Amino acid sequence: MKLYYLLGVIAVFLTSCNNGEKSDAYGNFEATSITVSAKGSGELITFNVEEGQQLKANQPIGLIDTTQLHLEKLRLQAQIEALDLKLQEADPEVAVLVKDRSNLTRERDRTERLLKEKAATQQQLDDFNGKIDVINQRIEATRRTINIANRGILAERKPLEAQIALVEKQLRDYRIINPISGTVLTKFAEPSELVNQGSPLYKVANLDEMKLKAYTSATLLQNVKLNDKVTVLIDKGEEDYEELSGTISWIASDAEFTPKTIETKEERVNLVYAIEVKVRNDGTLKIGMPGEVVFNSTDG
Repeated sequence: MKLYYLLGVIAVFLTSCNNGEKSDAYGNFEATSITVSAKGSGELITFNVEEGQQLKANQPIGLIDTTQLHLEKLRLQAQIEALDLKLQEADPEVAVLVKDRSNLTRERDRTERLLKEKAATQQQLDDFNGKIDVINQRIEATRRTINIANRGILAERKPLEAQIALVEKQLRDYRIINPISGTVLTKFAEPSELVNQGSPLYKVANLDEMKLKAYTSATLLQNVKLNDKVTVLIDKGEEDYEELSGTISWIASDAEFTPKTIETKEERVNLVYAIEVKVRNDGTLKIGMPGEVVFNSTDG
């Protein structure tokens, strides 16, 4: 297909040169298009797109069925709630031990007073201090045991939270959002159809600025460089042309030989270069429309 296209362009180019026309390059208009594909699988619940429709960037235009994802999110949330119920609190157990310690502390203080009055023994005082030390150790052990158990429960929660975050991203992906401002060129799907992840839905292109992919000879290209302003000609009626302003945005680094199928012996040394010219579109230009380029002279 590319070869046939190139043959046609160069045939026109050679014919025009022989006829003495002023154009320096010949080609057809193109537009950079984006094929928007489904990011999820399921039934296409809504899809508000028609060919030729003007869309804005970030415009919501459709939705893929999210029922299964919502149910999966509810299941994961229920698992997290069940884990939360398993979390243990140290306060009730510690409160009992703190009350016992308070009672022992009161008895120890009373024993200290009795000891000063020779009404109690040192052994009795030491026994109370020993019991208080044991309770302090039990309080710390209880808190440590419950913290370890809770850390294990919380460790189970993090993977579930990560799964919920993934489901939420999928829910966002199931909404079809138009990526760029442009015109819908082709529509590939209809509402109620089943689509798979990666299925093309529609093709959109920004037609406000078109590019003319044209070919010219090595000789004519010698004084041309990127960002040069050029004149673009498009057909206006059968004989006349309409002039537009364009800018050279790309020049091929490699030359292409004139295809041998149309070469004469004298033309076998001819080389052509591909160029691209950006042109603002007022609505006149269409994809595939032919165009010609005149390199603006830089002379005085």
